Amino acid sequence: MTSITLQNVVTEFPIYGMQRNLRRNLYWRIFGKEGAHNGRVVVRALDNICLTVRDGDRLGIMGHNGAGKTTILRIFAGIYAPTHGKVDIQGRVSTLLHTAPGLDLDDTGYENILTCGLYLGMSSEEIAAKMKDIEDFVELGDYLALPVRTYSAGMMVRLGFAVATAIDPEILVLDEGLSAGDARFTERASQRIQQLVKRTNILILASHSDALIREMCNRAILLNHGSLVADGTPDEIIAEYRELLKQPQAPTLSAEVIPMIT
Repeated sequence: MTSITLQNVVTEFPIYGMQRNLRRNLYWRIFGKEGAHNGRVVVRALDNICLTVRDGDRLGIMGHNGAGKTTILRIFAGIYAPTHGKVDIQGRVSTLLHTAPGLDLDDTGYENILTCGLYLGMSSEEIAAKMKDIEDFVELGDYLALPVRTYSAGMMVRLGFAVATAIDPEILVLDEGLSAGDARFTERASQRIQQLVKRTNILILASHSDALIREMCNRAILLNHGSLVADGTPDEIIAEYRELLKQPQAPTLSAEVIPMIT
């Protein structure tokens, strides 16, 4: 049975190049003594997260910019390892954080379908079995035999999207920013995403959108400055998020606003 368990997960990122005493003292004042490790400034992006996601969960993650949503998505995806704590994942994780998973402009569309499919964890047999579905969905015809550098931007997005949504994941980590390009394609893309979600055992989605969380999730959590502050139904968490947004947010530095670690 698929599941994900985070036990006291802490994720920290060191900030290098802090040579000036004034700047270093300012950071220490913001983050406290625990933010200074052997003279280094450390940003704590996730703070002691305990969470279990079970088979059948459609988990929405909400929070203001800098709350830790991107960081926890990457923990779920295995992109980041926790600084402290433990992550236990039972099941195959597929990440869908963008619509161009490994496209090579010099390869043909067909070659990119194979490459991107392998990048997403599919076997060559799985890719071959899904080839007709991908061909029909992208509607690129003979262009699939041409190098991708000859495609328009919209054609490249459609190709990447079709391959990325052809997976059969056990655990799907999904970014709300996933886009399918032109307006005519949007409705079909939305239906394809819904079909993808139905095929997965666990969905994890980070979003600011109330409508998207309500539509796709049966559970949600709220992050605030790296801490998990609420876990409940989508309606409960949306209400708490709206209340949180009414409160003034003290300036803070998080992993999501530092280019070197986002």
